[in-house]
Amino acid sequence: MRTTGLNKIVVSFALFLLLLMLVTTHAVAASADLLKAKKGAEAQGYIFFATHDEIAERAKKEGKIRVMTGLESGTFKQLINGFKQKYPFITDIYVEEITVDAFQRVMLEIKAGQAKGWDIAYIPPEYGKEYIPYLMKSDLLGMAQHGVLRIDPRMIHPGERNIVSVTSNISVVAYNKKLISEDKVPAKWEDFLKPEFKGKKFAVQLRPKHVMALVPAWGLERTLDYARKLAAQQPVWGSAAGRLITAVAAREYSLNFGPNFAAVKRRIDRDPTGSLNYKIAEPVPTTAVVYQAGAILNTADNPHAALLWFEFLASPEGQKIIDKYEGNASVFTPGSAAEQVTRGKKLSVVDWNHFTKVPEWDEKLFEAFGFPKADK
Repeated sequence: MRTTGLNKIVVSFALFLLLLMLVTTHAVAASADLLKAKKGAEAQGYIFFATHDEIAERAKKEGKIRVMTGLESGTFKQLINGFKQKYPFITDIYVEEITVDAFQRVMLEIKAGQAKGWDIAYIPPEYGKEYIPYLMKSDLLGMAQHGVLRIDPRMIHPGERNIVSVTSNISVVAYNKKLISEDKVPAKWEDFLKPEFKGKKFAVQLRPKHVMALVPAWGLERTLDYARKLAAQQPVWGSAAGRLITAVAAREYSLNFGPNFAAVKRRIDRDPTGSLNYKIAEPVPTTAVVYQAGAILNTADNPHAALLWFEFLASPEGQKIIDKYEGNASVFTPGSAAEQVTRGKKLSVVDWNHFTKVPEWDEKLFEAFGFPKADK
């Protein structure tokens, strides 16, 4: 009996040693891979930190951050409070919304070296290429892939490695339930070309970004042909996306082609008549990462705090705040509103491979709509 008991102890100890050896071997291999990644990144001129603690310690010395963003100002307070709870040593936080009318001004200031004091820049796709020379070469992708930064690698540009996007936009069909029944609402985008929808029967935004998001699924030529046929349907054209959604809710139009899901959802929540609704048409136009992209400027005074800011935005806590107040958390975040409504559906995803192509597509589609080409 004693021998049997002793044997059990010996076997248990042997198993413990084996497990310890396996864990140690795995840790050594992981450490070797991390150091190899760091070395490779630095050889290409990128900044790569091997531990999260090192980033946090450096951020602690900075103690502040200055952020330009495409997120709306109503979200800032919640994000700042959440960030401070996680990193209380960063006490001085300033966030500013950059709107469409300021894109060119900000770009010119950055080029002229007049954007000092900012740590994170908002990068609109219209100027994506122009921003790249002015960005700090932090290997966010490498650090995310090795767990140094807890960010889903799909949120990071695979080529540049230093540009992040934590939101996604999907386009839907908005309609007024009191003007058109759900079964008559287009279930696929080609349905808008049916004869019954010709002649001021639906509204479309002048900026063709919603049609543009069909290019990954259809190809550029088919999408251009579709844009011409859509224009031939003689829709109601509008410049303000929000105004068109409101017009559908107010029974001015029965249908709105391709508004942003998050914007429609917010308007539904405020619709006292309960007449506004939406339908998911396939393939679902999904700008997974192109809009709301950001990066650390190479003139940043607080680059380590900036790394933590990006990590927080991509975290479950940050994504939850973005979804609650803006409705457009990343489609890569499990359980986000965008991920839930697109689950199991065919998507047309504008991803990082298309980041620099968006301006060209927009221009060609605008011409296909039949509008004159803008002078540069």
